Amino acid sequence: MSVSVLVAVTHLLGVGHLTRAAALGRGLAAAGHRVTLVSGGRAAPLVSTEGLTLVQLPAVQCRGVDFRTLLDDDGQPIGEARRQARIARLLAALEEADPDVVVTETFPFGRRQLAAEFQALLAAAAARPRPPAVLASIRDILNPPSKPERVVEAEAVLGRFYHGVMVHGDAAVTPLAASWPVSPGLERRLVYTGYVAEGAAPAAADESDRAEILVSGGGSAAGLPLFEAALGAAALLAGPWRWRILVGHGVPAAALEALAARAGPQVTVERARADFPALLARAAVSVSQAGYNTMIDLAQARTPAVLVPFEQGNEAEQRLRAGRFAARGVAGIVPEADLSPEALARAVAEALERPRPAGPGLDLGGIAGSVRAVEAAAGRREARLAAWSRLDRALAHAAAAQRAVRIWWRDDDAVAPGPALDRLLALSRRHGVPLALAVIPASAEPALAGRLQDEPLASVLVHGYSHRNHAPAGAKRQEFGHRDPAAMAAELAEGLRRLVRLFGRRCLPVLVPPWNRIDPALVPRLAGLGFAGLSVHGPRPGASAAGLALANTHLDPIDWKGDRGLAEEAGLVDRLAAEIERLAAGAQEPLGLLTHHLVHDAWLWGFVERLLQHLAGSPAVHFAPASTLFGNPEGRERV
Repeated sequence: MSVSVLVAVTHLLGVGHLTRAAALGRGLAAAGHRVTLVSGGRAAPLVSTEGLTLVQLPAVQCRGVDFRTLLDDDGQPIGEARRQARIARLLAALEEADPDVVVTETFPFGRRQLAAEFQALLAAAAARPRPPAVLASIRDILNPPSKPERVVEAEAVLGRFYHGVMVHGDAAVTPLAASWPVSPGLERRLVYTGYVAEGAAPAAADESDRAEILVSGGGSAAGLPLFEAALGAAALLAGPWRWRILVGHGVPAAALEALAARAGPQVTVERARADFPALLARAAVSVSQAGYNTMIDLAQARTPAVLVPFEQGNEAEQRLRAGRFAARGVAGIVPEADLSPEALARAVAEALERPRPAGPGLDLGGIAGSVRAVEAAAGRREARLAAWSRLDRALAHAAAAQRAVRIWWRDDDAVAPGPALDRLLALSRRHGVPLALAVIPASAEPALAGRLQDEPLASVLVHGYSHRNHAPAGAKRQEFGHRDPAAMAAELAEGLRRLVRLFGRRCLPVLVPPWNRIDPALVPRLAGLGFAGLSVHGPRPGASAAGLALANTHLDPIDWKGDRGLAEEAGLVDRLAAEIERLAAGAQEPLGLLTHHLVHDAWLWGFVERLLQHLAGSPAVHFAPASTLFGNPEGRERV
């Protein structure tokens, strides 16, 4: 199946980001897909976009490591007009491409200065009639975040909009956690594609023909200190070696001419060339920074190398990558702070004495891996769209038949205030959905009662007693079972008394047994202990039993038997649609949503938000307070 893919990338310093994005685009195009590459950086003549639809935004760049100040083509800070022109062109490209998959390069892990345009793209994509799948595309190593809140911000955006993260590296060599804090939620969304390498490396020259020391410094002026040191090192290093210095197209012509004027007879200074991989394969030694693409070329060429990782402005990405590759015998390192003609000459002399490194042992199938990731995301998207369409049809049918779909919301394991509870309560208020909190009596803190005082949509249910498992080894976890019934009854009575003392009439005498399991022999005792209702998970046998009102939950978005993250969205929505179809056919049972706010990751929060918003928009849905499902406990005698 051919799909439409939109890739958005902006390179600011060198051209590595654009080079990798274009390579992915060409790989997708070769696999039969339609690719729109939206580039927000300067034109890069050596980057091929053959087979792609290239959309060039009004370009921005940066000077040195000042990534916060975006400059126009004339080197002047951009204004609001240019920012808005970029956003307008980006959204027009989205409309024209009508993508099945959107890929953002680096964002939201970086490019914070361009957040407004990426956020506009993501919001517009999510609002389309058939929203595309969204993937992030990142290098093997990121620049570590400067502040913890950067990680929180990035993950919030990921959870709201993204379906996966393509890491263009090899987890066995460099897991993302080596440079970026990876939460369990993020770990579940990572797809390691392998390193992005196009084609096989050029054939290496005979050892007797390796007489050139090749110096390269990426596509920007950041390589100038390396070039200056290389000129000095060439004069210091004895021997028959020729030196070739390749200067990126982002370096001003005047700087190139100044370097060439100082070059000795054994040194050639010229612009970067498209045949760089071939030159590298014939070189005796490579001297370079440690950018992503250069390191892949080095690994393929197996040329002895000296790395001078770019570290200005607290940049740590290249240093981390250089260390990983050096540990595999690919290169030696000269720290940028120690760079001098003398230090570089010594490092090159040492590299000349080293044998060619063995094969890199890297997964270099990053293009094929990325194509598979995009195709898989497109397939899951189709399943999601089909499930949401089924849900819409079920809701529309219920509305047409004038059958109210009663839905209630229960959240388990509350004990104290905290950021997760605040987020849960904010969701309840924002969408006007009553929330029943199943609170653990033995652990409930008085501060929780204070936090709920101004939350009229929140009620409290009794979540067992201490949430301790008493099941024997090998049995399913259960607090109320496998013990003396009298002891269990005493705990339940005490749990109800505690919560009534804490929460007053906000506490409903409704038992939610931990793990949704209870010894059937204990159920007839509950009414005598003061309980009015019972709630577990799954279809109920009837509206009441043993003097108790019954209302269960039916949809839990957590994959408890798998990775404990968000279950497959298509399956969740499909099950919900099936439940609503059952209700529309005449079933009287209210439909229960179950969440566990304390263990939600960003993707779980995002799904719950989308689900509540979707259901709240249907005239067939009536969100029921828990008090209406379990009779009228206000008139019952308090324990």
